[in-house]
Amino acid sequence: MSGRRRAQAGTSRRQLFTAMTAPDPRVFFASERTLLAWLRTGISIVGLGFIVARFGLFLRIAAAQSAGVTVRFDAVPSSVIGMAFVVIGAVVIAVATVQHGRFIATLPERDRPPQYSRFWALWLAGLVSFTSFMLAGYLALTLR
Repeated sequence: MSGRRRAQAGTSRRQLFTAMTAPDPRVFFASERTLLAWLRTGISIVGLGFIVARFGLFLRIAAAQSAGVTVRFDAVPSSVIGMAFVVIGAVVIAVATVQHGRFIATLPERDRPPQYSRFWALWLAGLVSFTSFMLAGYLALTLR
């Protein structure tokens, strides 16, 4: 190998090593986007659960307003299924929050953007998860 080729090979190795060790906040932001995608999915599941839980109540009211028609409708199954969806959505959000927190704790400080709070997304997701569990508790208390 000629001296020029050896110098070029050494330069490309050095550039590759520099590129691999350079600060890269894209990893942090990709992880945060993943958390927010799971948060969006969990909120959708919670919303679907609330709709299913209250759909039985809607059917009972609609049946009661029907003129001259007596319909016996039990709303408990839809409430239980809806409550299960709300709990599943809350668990999805909680697990995604814990997983994101563990992952960003493993990132080196140089890969985290400077002056950017890494805890904001964790607090938001934790609050949404807690509120979803509270909604499940409310649905359980108003079960009829």
